[in-house]
Amino acid sequence: MAEFDEQGKRLTLKLVYYGPAQSGKTTNLSCLHEHLSPELKGEMMALETKGDRTLFFDLLPMGMHCPSGLMIKLKLFTVPGQVAHDSTRKAVLSRADGVVFVADSQSNQSMNNLEAFENLVANVSRVGLDIDTLPIVIQFNKQDLPDSLSQQEVLLRWSKTPWPVVFSSALKSEGVNETFIELLEKVYQSIDKSFHLTTEHGTSQDSFIDSLVIHAS
Repeated sequence: MAEFDEQGKRLTLKLVYYGPAQSGKTTNLSCLHEHLSPELKGEMMALETKGDRTLFFDLLPMGMHCPSGLMIKLKLFTVPGQVAHDSTRKAVLSRADGVVFVADSQSNQSMNNLEAFENLVANVSRVGLDIDTLPIVIQFNKQDLPDSLSQQEVLLRWSKTPWPVVFSSALKSEGVNETFIELLEKVYQSIDKSFHLTTEHGTSQDSFIDSLVIHAS
């Protein structure tokens, strides 16, 4: 549900990092923010809630300009992980154009992951989005911990789902950029159907992604 300002020729996209408490949503966003060039990012902001917080920043604060003159801007958010803040989760998820679900790879967190994903599916419906068409990437974080599920175990459980799975150790900056690129690819394919970025605005998927990640270290 991209925000399109036809008069101003501006397209604003919203990307949300969702998942259980302490799974690494904040670490993902902080890592992306840290490694992007200054011209690509706005200031990291936080909305404090009791015992939790929502982080967000503008990506491409000055906008990416397509050959047609269309300007594309992105906003990145995390949701609070605690169940008590479900109303904030729904508010942040509203009008999202893509979601990264950050799961905790520790073997004792499987139930928390399941409950958080079921909450995501329910809230997607509640805010008027479609789980079948919303671009979603599953990230299994904390793969560096000794009690984490193996990649084979994770894929055995998730291989029949329609969503790509990426493995990460966000504290080590591993898999964070790969997850983000995976999401950008899915988001581009989604919005290209509605806004014809390739045919009407001269912006291919590769150029869209390169403008965001080519400067990342």
